[in-house]
Amino acid sequence: QETGTWGIGEIATLPLDTAKVRLQIQGGSAVGSTAPKYKGMIGTMATISKEEGFFALWKGLNAGLARQMINASLRIGLYDPIRNFYSGGKQNATLIEKILAGLTTGAIGISVANPTDVIKIRLQSEAKLPEGVPRRYNGVIDAFIKIYRQEGVRGMWTGAVPNIMRNAIINSAELATYDHTKHIILEKGILRDNIVCHFVVSAWAGFVATVVGSPVDVIKTRIMKGDKTKGDAYKNVFDCIYKTYTQEGFKAFYSGFVSNASRIISWNIVMFMAREQLQEAFGLKKPKH
Repeated sequence: QETGTWGIGEIATLPLDTAKVRLQIQGGSAVGSTAPKYKGMIGTMATISKEEGFFALWKGLNAGLARQMINASLRIGLYDPIRNFYSGGKQNATLIEKILAGLTTGAIGISVANPTDVIKIRLQSEAKLPEGVPRRYNGVIDAFIKIYRQEGVRGMWTGAVPNIMRNAIINSAELATYDHTKHIILEKGILRDNIVCHFVVSAWAGFVATVVGSPVDVIKTRIMKGDKTKGDAYKNVFDCIYKTYTQEGFKAFYSGFVSNASRIISWNIVMFMAREQLQEAFGLKKPKH
């Protein structure tokens, strides 16, 4: 069931993610230059469509689907059993136990899927180039081969530390918030266990995840996008944090927040609602809350 939910969510929200990536990286490469090229979620999507074509909004789709197949299947699929492990099999896990379960499965999922994330972000980040300038990569396979040849196996795990931090934090915020909020809403009789409840709770979980995870998401994106062959890569996580803060200020850590929130909230709504419906359709026992 997990493979169906992540696929739907990724295809539906990738344009928002592409806009988010462009907004997040332009600050790091445009300090001291002219006015930013991309302005806001809608403006960024419009600019990409106009300059590169409508389907450019789905750049890196194959890598994104591969990422979700690995990452989402692990982080979501393992959440219930690991939550139950932390709770000692109790019917009602505590909020701390749910948070720990989300942190654990988020870290596991992206540790395996990091190479697909690197490829996806590098494909998404490449805007329209001047006439005669060759593209950095021509598709997923070409990106994989070039990264391996130029940067070795370590290149596939570029930005792994902030990516694990980011995925663990966002995954924990999404799953623990959804799990715990749904439990409270049902327990207090505020809503019934239906599609309205699933929509409201999944949207709230997405918003919480965006607020908590945006700073590490910006750091992860900028580190992964860096091109070591051109000398524009950050040395490490602390170097990225220092340069981002000193050159652009604290607000830079929330670059592309609207696009990011739209992406994560939309993804959560699609994923959680599809998951709930698939569980019901296949007669699967719903997770304990």
